[in-house]
Amino acid sequence: MLSNKQRKYLRGLANSLKPMIQMGKDGNKDTFVRQLDMMLENHELVKVNVLETSPMSANEAANYFVDRLNAEYVQDIGRKFVLYRQAQEDPEIVLPK
Repeated sequence: MLSNKQRKYLRGLANSLKPMIQMGKDGNKDTFVRQLDMMLENHELVKVNVLETSPMSANEAANYFVDRLNAEYVQDIGRKFVLYRQAQEDPEIVLPK
């Protein structure tokens, strides 16, 4: 569970990120979930753009993937959301205590 200070730090890092992946009508399919899982492992902090064709809102999608991928919710703004998960090997992001 992220503290408010850690979440604020991650929001600052995510501010300059461009969305790495777009979620459309097939966003909850296994292939999309595997892609997002690999991105979290490689990048730790991932911004996702939710297209209008998606059956879920950004908040619903973020909560769905938090549960499914054992990730941490950072934020959702409009049609975008940000997730964080520390890499198993060689984590790059060091969270404040």
